[in-house]
Amino acid sequence: MTNLAEAQVPGVDLFPVRKPMPRAQFDALSQEILVLKKQLNAVILAHNYQVPEIQDIADYVGDSLGLSQQAAGTKADVIVFSGVHFMAETAKILNPNKIVILPDKDAGCSLEESCPADKLAAFQKTNPNFYTITYINCSAEVKALSNIICTSGNAVKIVEAAPKDKDLLFVPDENLGAWVMEQTGRKMTLWKGNCYAHIEFQRDNLLRLRQAFPEAKVVVHPESLHEVRELADAVCSTEKMITYCKSSPARQFVVVTESGIIHRMQKECPGKQFICAPVADALRTPTDPCHCSECKFMKLNTLEKVRDCMENLAPRIALSPEIIHRARLPIERMLEISAR
Repeated sequence: MTNLAEAQVPGVDLFPVRKPMPRAQFDALSQEILVLKKQLNAVILAHNYQVPEIQDIADYVGDSLGLSQQAAGTKADVIVFSGVHFMAETAKILNPNKIVILPDKDAGCSLEESCPADKLAAFQKTNPNFYTITYINCSAEVKALSNIICTSGNAVKIVEAAPKDKDLLFVPDENLGAWVMEQTGRKMTLWKGNCYAHIEFQRDNLLRLRQAFPEAKVVVHPESLHEVRELADAVCSTEKMITYCKSSPARQFVVVTESGIIHRMQKECPGKQFICAPVADALRTPTDPCHCSECKFMKLNTLEKVRDCMENLAPRIALSPEIIHRARLPIERMLEISAR
């Protein structure tokens, strides 16, 4: 097995350069958060891409499907959602009478931005036979226009369950949609949206890693480009990436998704090595040499902001009763099919 410490791959950084929070600072903030959590009867949900210290204090860490399932079943009065805005909105839709707070109000998503509700509504009118399958990375208003929601973890299952007499419209991620078509053989009209953090992965850089680490398995998120996905040993959601790495006898893995997931992988797969896939060479600069992929929106959340949002019960997610009602139906359809 190639030793990561000795490996030299031109133009490639093998690990994220983010430094961990000093232990004393982490302990102090964690204690404050634990006190607030008890006072508020709160639950802390964190996405796999959150910074390590947030993952370490969360009650649940997972992908969009798992987080939706946790939000749907929580008994907490306050949901602290350490992720991005559309995720916190989903929790509010499923819990209209609970307080849902987001550490940073500006934690958005390029996929959500790529599909404004008014443009989707106008396009839907061009074909009355459209059945709209919407990736969960979208606004509450877009969810309200959808027939059913999906995540990267259940998209294939959702598409396979879609009515056969309908013309499928898949929004907003064209790369995930293309991968689902490859898996199901079901033709769909694809919205032209993408995740900026995933389309930065390049085939040439991944080929260099394959050459440097021939024994490593390559796991790729389906939001990546086709030319990258075709090099994968496994294409799957973040949660299924972790399951794959746990069950695989391989000891090395090249991980093609946002680098925040490495923290959880290292915790849950001791003794295995994880190599961050590099993004485009053009993104490397002398002042910012990290060559791994980070979502600028996910990384807006910090442990200090988690503490602050719990102290202030803000930023708070607020949605109209009408949007909550309309958006809840397609989410519940997704959860029902996922549970089968």
